[in-house]
Amino acid sequence: MKEKIKLFFKGDVDDSPEAIKSHSRDASLFEAKPELVAYPKDADDVSALVKFVALAKTTDPSISIAARSAGTCMAGGSLTNSISLDCMRYLNATCDIQKVSDYSILPHFYGAKLPVTISGEARIEPGIYYRDFESKTLAQGLLLPCFTASKSINALGGMIGNNSGGELSLKYGKTQDYVKSVEVVLADGSRETFSEIPRQEAESKAEGSDFAASIYRKMLALLDANKDLIESKRPRVTKNSAGYNLWNIVRRDTLSGNEMIDLSQLIVGSEGTLGITTSATLRLVKVKKESALLVLFLSDLDDLAQIDIEALKVAPETVEAYDDKTIRLALRFWSGFIKKLGLWGAIKLGFEFLPEFGMMLGGLPKLVLLIECAGDDKQEVLARIGLLQNNLKRFTSIKTRVVRNHAAAEKYWIIRRDSFSLLREHLHGKRTAPFVDDVIVPTNTLPEFLPKLRAILDGHKLTYNIHGHAANGNFHIIPFIDLDERLSEQMILDVSTEVYTLVVALGGSITAEHNDGIIRTPFLSMMFGDEMVRLFAEVKAIFDPNAILNPGKKVGLVKKDIDRYLISGE
Repeated sequence: MKEKIKLFFKGDVDDSPEAIKSHSRDASLFEAKPELVAYPKDADDVSALVKFVALAKTTDPSISIAARSAGTCMAGGSLTNSISLDCMRYLNATCDIQKVSDYSILPHFYGAKLPVTISGEARIEPGIYYRDFESKTLAQGLLLPCFTASKSINALGGMIGNNSGGELSLKYGKTQDYVKSVEVVLADGSRETFSEIPRQEAESKAEGSDFAASIYRKMLALLDANKDLIESKRPRVTKNSAGYNLWNIVRRDTLSGNEMIDLSQLIVGSEGTLGITTSATLRLVKVKKESALLVLFLSDLDDLAQIDIEALKVAPETVEAYDDKTIRLALRFWSGFIKKLGLWGAIKLGFEFLPEFGMMLGGLPKLVLLIECAGDDKQEVLARIGLLQNNLKRFTSIKTRVVRNHAAAEKYWIIRRDSFSLLREHLHGKRTAPFVDDVIVPTNTLPEFLPKLRAILDGHKLTYNIHGHAANGNFHIIPFIDLDERLSEQMILDVSTEVYTLVVALGGSITAEHNDGIIRTPFLSMMFGDEMVRLFAEVKAIFDPNAILNPGKKVGLVKKDIDRYLISGE
């Protein structure tokens, strides 16, 4: 196969043991060895390779292609036993970052009321690291606000594939809100750009004879025939990456009254199962000039929902959280900070925490909350933080500290953002085992949810930590297991079933931002029901009738399949 591909492929094709090994893993529990790794030079390469796979599928039912960016997925979303398409080597350009006349969007999350002002746009390729992209946008006073906690290691293609959203999603929403248009290679090798268009234009496109026309024609019919079902299954939380994003395709424009159709919303979060992204135009916001942070140390969780309510009154940029186990592990692995910050930087970070150590003499807090306000007027920002601090005085379970500048706040963000990577690198004798790593529930259920969640995890004698996005009700649970231990399929199924039963009963989603991949696809019927899962399968068939694009993700995987992908040990 390698020699056949090299005849038409301008990029690199590699089936060496080193390439196979490096693409057999991501940040998940899973392993799948590809037959070869292809590094496309451009979108034409991607198109030619997809055409080759589509033709080869007629004689080789096992062949397929899975796009991969930085390999940081915690769900096994890009792992494959066939062709791994690595976008990082060549498809990593950023073009045309520019400021635009301000316009407003309303984030798509459930309950969104406040619009976001867009001040810039940029065209990107999927293989650029977010950190490199951010350095270029910040130089123009612009920001892509859906960045993740792992922003130093992830790529934009993965953010689009997973519909990522991090600490600013409370105010700004997720990647779905910042993709203005996306160019994809479809399952027949043709290229199509999806963006929001009037329904009349979508119907005109549907009249064509090419593959893209059939997609428009069949998707319009599917959306019309299943309108009530789709709406009834809309997740009633602020973040969701489970299933296909059918809820945001149709919108009624408030100014023109036109019905708008946006199939780019379906590509976002689809894990490369409907098309392979080769470029996208992203929306950007202005960077706020000033910020201040209120740090809360909670001795118990009973008041968490009410604290969230008070926090939302001052319109914060973010409300982040990490638990006592995260603090203990950060202290235990301080060597990781030395490696990241240098010896003096780590010592300085330690001194910065001396006031907190005084607060913790009575024991570590159950939860640390980071509530950040931002704006262009320092006094106005501090006034909001001060108002919140005053309003929280009635809660005896918390201690607070105001941090007035970015440098002083950075110590808290280092622990929040780097906790997972530190655990992966320094948890000697153990490894991270994410499998219920991204649940979200309505925030008013947190006093019930968190104790019950801990009871489930403790009942299975798991070692774990919890961190996440408190005001969204989105928490990341990271268990640890011995390096030589193979986490059993039964353990995963039992814990996942118990946790997801709790989450669904409270009106939540089984994945807020990490997506389905291998680990959650078999549980989608638990969240949505069989009828909606059949609809997801119909969407997959419309876009990818021969199942050549990253098969086994979103649809087509059952619980017993989890075992064959599990890492057997180190």
